[in-house]
Amino acid sequence: AIAGSTLAQNDRGFLVYRANGLEMARKALAGTYPVMQQLIGDDSFSALAAALWQAHPPQRGDLAQWGGELAEFVRQSPQLAEEAYLPDVARAEWALHQRATAPDETRNQASFRLLITSDPAVVKLCITKTCECVPSAWPLPAIWLAHQSATDLERPGFEQVGELLRQRVAQTALIWRDGHRPRLREAFSGEAGFLAVLQQGESLDVALQGAPDFDFAAWLPQAVQTGLLLGIEILPG
Repeated sequence: AIAGSTLAQNDRGFLVYRANGLEMARKALAGTYPVMQQLIGDDSFSALAAALWQAHPPQRGDLAQWGGELAEFVRQSPQLAEEAYLPDVARAEWALHQRATAPDETRNQASFRLLITSDPAVVKLCITKTCECVPSAWPLPAIWLAHQSATDLERPGFEQVGELLRQRVAQTALIWRDGHRPRLREAFSGEAGFLAVLQQGESLDVALQGAPDFDFAAWLPQAVQTGLLLGIEILPG
């Protein structure tokens, strides 16, 4: 009888431990994917967190580092197949989450004068290493921005987002870290290609030639103000 009582207590203890673990996982996942939670609702999100926990249990003690498989997990989910934009939302939110703990970078404000005094063929634009473009067949930036509460963001209305979804408007999300703040906005036309060339270490001239429709004059002040552009260097040789 004593042995049976001990086994029952152990079983109850395991169930409590498991329930606590799932609740912690749900809270951690909600902190990483707040827009996903808003889009599918609390109950569905809790079920999704439990399913992800079963399929991809944490490999380390820090639950803040768990959940990177969500985008692919959602992509393969028959229950969420009708909401085909959700995997892209998850991918963007994971990228934002990673930028929250990215190493600090230094901005060289004085170097920006080189844009005026130097030939674009020898100038290199130093883009933040946290910069990432997330292309989507859906209006990804509009979806994400519409669910933000920050007052300094230009947020589209839900009706506008609904119309963009109905029209299958493709948008690319630009994600980076401005100081200590992860940011997301819609990429300018041609910006993704322009940034990709810069990230390869090419000159400003080469980057501009590869993006003839890119509005560099409109992009530059915003890139400086928001920490996307950290400085200017002269290429060796």
